[in-house]
Amino acid sequence: MRIDNLDESLRDALRAEVTTEAFCLDGLEGRIVTEIADRLPKRGPLDLLRGLFAPTRGVRIGQFAVLGATAAIFLMMGIFLADQVPGFDRTPSAPERTIATGHMGNEILFVMPATGAHDVSVVGNFNDWEATPLADDNGDGIWTVSIPLSPGRYEYAFVVDGRWWGQDPLADGYVRSFGEYNSVRYVGQVGDDA
Repeated sequence: MRIDNLDESLRDALRAEVTTEAFCLDGLEGRIVTEIADRLPKRGPLDLLRGLFAPTRGVRIGQFAVLGATAAIFLMMGIFLADQVPGFDRTPSAPERTIATGHMGNEILFVMPATGAHDVSVVGNFNDWEATPLADDNGDGIWTVSIPLSPGRYEYAFVVDGRWWGQDPLADGYVRSFGEYNSVRYVGQVGDDA
């Protein structure tokens, strides 16, 4: 047998073998995909939660984008709906706190919000540190009293159910006397011996 004949014989033998086994190649790709799919791990609910709490960087950026867009939508809805609510005032209101004294002619109004309190009074150098009771006439927790004061500098504090409340947030100033803070109120205009 010559080398040329050998090459030809090998080619014929291989061609015959491929031709007889060619039917096995039909659907091979589908069989491989099916077999591989069965071997993949199944993702359960715990895996989905883990993906939410420990996402990749790209997923995290997407989450922040969705969160930001949602916040912007709710903000715009709030602004739009605030104009639609009857009686809604957009000016910010002060939180419940002690309201500084104010002028009412010659009378100075002392106001103390104290919801749930049973006894509220004001003490100061204008009443020789003797308790002047405040009243809550309508039961809303806002206690008030008007005291006539002449121009000058006054130290005072509120006593709520026996507890000293010396730092009125809207007072003109504060002093510390005998270990407690007192509020300071100036009555009259600056330069009028006040």
